[in-house]
Amino acid sequence: MADEKDTVTVDRSLEMLSEAVGKATEDLRAVRDALDQARRDVVSRNTSIPRRVVTDAEQAITHLRQTDESLKAVLAGLAERD
Repeated sequence: MADEKDTVTVDRSLEMLSEAVGKATEDLRAVRDALDQARRDVVSRNTSIPRRVVTDAEQAITHLRQTDESLKAVLAGLAERD
């Protein structure tokens, strides 16, 4: 009976991760479009960006790298399954 409960938990965890990745994909596309537009605006108008945006961008990069590593670990674990 414990194996069945573990399977349900694993299935639900993978389902939740799949949903989160799908949502993140949409969000990341929207953010990328906004970033590309902001970069074009900065270049064409020679405007500056507040230091806070740079700090937040650096923090986002760190989090994205950590997320990338976590997802790689999940994929490696899935590849090792029986």
